Amino acid sequence: MKWLDLPTVKIAKGTVQLPGSKSISNRILLLSALAHGTTQIRDLLISDDTARMLEALNTLGVNIKQTGDNDYCVIGSAGKFATKQAELFLGNAGTAFRPLVAVLSLMQGHYELSGVPRMHERPISDLVDALRQLGANINYLENDGFPPLAINPASPHHDDVNNITVKGNVSSQFLTGLLIALPLTGKKSIITVTGTLISQPYIALTIAQMKRFGIQVTHDETWQQFTLGEKLNYSSPGNIIVEGDASSASYFLAAGAIGGGPVRVQGVGRDSTQGDIHFAEALKIMGANISMGDTWIESSREHLSKTKNLLQAIDLDCNHIPDAAMTLAIAALFADGTSTLRNIASWRLKETDRLAAMSKELRKLGAHIVEGKDYLQITPPANGLTPNAAIDTYDDHRMAMCFSLACLATPIRINDPECVSKTFPDYFAQFSQIVSS
Repeated sequence: MKWLDLPTVKIAKGTVQLPGSKSISNRILLLSALAHGTTQIRDLLISDDTARMLEALNTLGVNIKQTGDNDYCVIGSAGKFATKQAELFLGNAGTAFRPLVAVLSLMQGHYELSGVPRMHERPISDLVDALRQLGANINYLENDGFPPLAINPASPHHDDVNNITVKGNVSSQFLTGLLIALPLTGKKSIITVTGTLISQPYIALTIAQMKRFGIQVTHDETWQQFTLGEKLNYSSPGNIIVEGDASSASYFLAAGAIGGGPVRVQGVGRDSTQGDIHFAEALKIMGANISMGDTWIESSREHLSKTKNLLQAIDLDCNHIPDAAMTLAIAALFADGTSTLRNIASWRLKETDRLAAMSKELRKLGAHIVEGKDYLQITPPANGLTPNAAIDTYDDHRMAMCFSLACLATPIRINDPECVSKTFPDYFAQFSQIVSS
């Protein structure tokens, strides 16, 4: 489908069952593959990104069987993949590419990892530099600092302790990859993060998943130093359930805030380990009514009057919700003034340069935009959103999903809507079930 036309709707109300979390799904798949024992995974996200991880693990000799629509059985490799030479294509799946680079660099094999052209534009030198401190043998096949990569057997250092430094201000996935890989060395490891650690909740998520597989990671109060003990082995928890995707929840929760609601998302709740659950707090600041249970979140918004039903503008540091912050940029179109989203430099290194892309597409709707190095300022148009704008999505699933919310004010066209298959293949079908005119 080249485009999807969404007519104007005014009401958002209903319940949505969320797909599994992408971030948890790919972490769990890799940890299950590295563990001793067999892991039964329920409610795995079925999407392009998880398909890339599943394909890679199968190629690496991991025994994986699908046991239900969203259920998989993974027989762990006890820390050693059987296949020692492979070429892996990982699309644009950063949650697969970065951790696999780290793990494979310690596998004493010969591997080539590549992706789509955009993946080859996403920097990876900070991770490679950190792994080389462990003796990893990694070479750039095209441009220095970027994929594709060739990995050859490492030359392990003989120090009793792995002391590694890694930059924290480009992508939290570099630290995630290191944390997952280091138990394979059998040594005590100390990681020192230089610079500000961005997307800290994603590191907390990694640590939480590793704990489920028997690995304890400790860190200081500033999240600048991380320690793992020696002689650690991943051990399967047996059965594991993937909770719903908190980033995907943001679109429906925002719809409830804009379109009155209530809109309830099932599959993620107050005890979630995902940082993007805090998106609900941002909506609350904007004037939404938010309630939570153990496995659900609900949003609504009482219209104050026929002439005054706008959300409140915000000025927010979004470092803790980098993906869901995109949805706030759209919610800002329905606010009563200028909103500023700060500390979002990581947007530039995602599936596309999201700061540039969001700025361009928001302007199509008539918004006044100020794009900074690490912030975005959004002022809604005084006379309503420009109708029938054709929104380009840049092969970025989140661009397509967040801009769908604009139809709560004006008809809009979403170009290349099928890009949502990266994380939420039936998003538009689900969205259509909760909105009406």
